[in-house]
Amino acid sequence: MNGTVIYKMSGSGNDFVFLDGRYSSRSDWTPQAIAKICARRSGVGADGLAILDRGSQPGRVKFTFFNDDGSEAPMCGNAALCATRLAVRLELVCGPEMVLETEAGDFPTRWLDGPGERAEIQLADMQASPVDIEPAAGERSIGFFTVGVPHLVVLVDALDTPDLMERGRELRYHVSVQPDGANVNFVARREGVGWRMRTYERGVERETLACGTGAVACAAVLAHEGKITLPWEVESASGMRLEVHGRLDGSCDLAGIRDPGLVGEGRLVLQGVLVQPGFNTP
Repeated sequence: MNGTVIYKMSGSGNDFVFLDGRYSSRSDWTPQAIAKICARRSGVGADGLAILDRGSQPGRVKFTFFNDDGSEAPMCGNAALCATRLAVRLELVCGPEMVLETEAGDFPTRWLDGPGERAEIQLADMQASPVDIEPAAGERSIGFFTVGVPHLVVLVDALDTPDLMERGRELRYHVSVQPDGANVNFVARREGVGWRMRTYERGVERETLACGTGAVACAAVLAHEGKITLPWEVESASGMRLEVHGRLDGSCDLAGIRDPGLVGEGRLVLQGVLVQPGFNTP
């Protein structure tokens, strides 16, 4: 049976379609085709599509990522964790450690043994950027960090507010984060449960069930406000937990995090063959 082999991966509730770049190149996929395959009811269904290929030298993997609307994104934390585990399965590297080459930079990652099908990514040092946004009712503070992609972090009293995602859409397009916009991560602490977060994700343009780089941005904001210490765990909207580690950087005027890292799920859900014509044609 002819067709394109695809891999469906789950990263703590984010789901992605992966392609092996040795057999399916980036030029094969238009934005329209990517949006079509990511569609929930008429396609495979995913928060994004990623292509893995051999990197510039042994031990490196080229990682190209697209949002589900077909737009290219420089980085996605949970997709990177999935990419790490899939790259080992596809034998793109020898051994559990590698470097992912992305549009946001090169990041060391590794497959973690043990339960949970987890992986770990080491991110670049990061620094806050000033942002002029007035908190709304029920919001305590708003911070802004770029973790491969830009993130607004909104500390809120509660995550079950009915219009939370409407507020997320509003902030995603706020003039202070233009021209690129930003993911919007709402985070709150609930007694007996701990820290939880919800995300309005640009490119997807709706709520997603997890956000890896968003968890890192939340940790950076909360740590500098003295509300948490690192390492730190947060529960995503899927109910799964992400772990963030790193250390505070007090050597600059703006809040920063050195050696930030993310640990989370990278689970292969299925492998199949895409046989319907038209997905990867204009």
